[in-house]
Amino acid sequence: MQPFPIPVVPSAPRFRPRTALVASADSSFRQRLNEILTGLRWQVREAAGGAEAWAAADLATPEAVIVDSWLPDLDQGEFMKEFRSLFPDVDLVTADGISPHEGPRGPHRQELLYALRRSQDVEALTETAEWNPIPRLVDNDRGRTPVALNLPSGLTEAIAKPTGGLLPGTPKLVTRKVAEMGTLASERLPELIGEAPCMLEVSRRVRLVASRSTPVLIEGPTGSGKELVALALHRLSNRSRKPFVALNCAAIPEALLEAELFGHTRGAFTGAVQGRVGRIEAAEGGTLFLDEIGEMPLSLQAKLLRFVESGELQRVGDNETVKVDVRIVAATHRHLAQHAQTNSFRPDLYYRLAVFLIRTPALADHKEDLPLLVDHFLERMGRETPIKQMDEAAMARLTAHSWLGNVRELEHVLERAAILAGDAPVLTSREIDFGIVVN
Repeated sequence: MQPFPIPVVPSAPRFRPRTALVASADSSFRQRLNEILTGLRWQVREAAGGAEAWAAADLATPEAVIVDSWLPDLDQGEFMKEFRSLFPDVDLVTADGISPHEGPRGPHRQELLYALRRSQDVEALTETAEWNPIPRLVDNDRGRTPVALNLPSGLTEAIAKPTGGLLPGTPKLVTRKVAEMGTLASERLPELIGEAPCMLEVSRRVRLVASRSTPVLIEGPTGSGKELVALALHRLSNRSRKPFVALNCAAIPEALLEAELFGHTRGAFTGAVQGRVGRIEAAEGGTLFLDEIGEMPLSLQAKLLRFVESGELQRVGDNETVKVDVRIVAATHRHLAQHAQTNSFRPDLYYRLAVFLIRTPALADHKEDLPLLVDHFLERMGRETPIKQMDEAAMARLTAHSWLGNVRELEHVLERAAILAGDAPVLTSREIDFGIVVN
């Protein structure tokens, strides 16, 4: 193999730096690329995930984007495909130095490939002088092919004279290889806090179905984060740039629920002084989230079933049908299959909605995640007031609690404790008030 040439960097004083955006969950990988590209007179912006990279590109379009082999929130292939359609002039490169989708090859591609090769070589330095080529899986036209990393010219001497000890980032070679093989599919989503197996399973199922238009039913106890799962499904779908519209079927009186869902024409009923678009139409192209679907009246379930089957609806007071493209995600705290068996919920509608089922666990089933959840909520509250810590006695009280209200109850308990603590920087067991009144 020919030595990889070191690109010549223009030295004219009026040289305008190009901008590169590096999208990776690995901060050490981003830092290495940042340092190398900065030395090549690039301006570098970093993003910890696909969604963050997309937002950064929206604000200021870069000349090039380097995407790591695994993103924590979006599938790499889908991200690159959609990114190419929206930013066709950006030089889009993977961490392996390839562009899986057709697009422009930027005039500075040589520098990008050099920077990538250099960053990978830093990972490859070990405490011995031997280079152990761990193969990496690269997508090509013939499938996934193992390709050993090659060292560019100029680093042979550095490897022959190691500095001693493993350099930071060396394990990343193995980590990335496993991630590319797809065995890290259970990695949790950022909005679903928790590392317990039951929480990782929720993230895994969300990732599996998010890119499809398949209807999803989310079952779980009140306060267990069902709407967060629905939002994650929408964010990871190809409908993410379209509306996410939520409707709580238990919060609206039965007499108004039909008009709220399907819309109505002017004069359709008393008080309808003008027509109104319903929640279904408002979600056109996006996701409709029907929370507490088990509380929907049977009479309205029949009309919803017709829409789910045909994609057409009739506004209240109108004879014309309207075609609407939405993905339906429903949620309930009930065991809806049991209600379908007793006909307290329409079986035909249940089977239409429960094509893919996701169950959110009760907090009592993953109490090992309490420290993570506590840190998350205290950090979030710290955006408005000085962040607080929690002593061991307070954490012990939280661990001993039954949490019938699940994660939502935990959030409220911590907020109440922060208020009771006043200016004190540490929450103690005295501030832990579960709001239980004993007569």
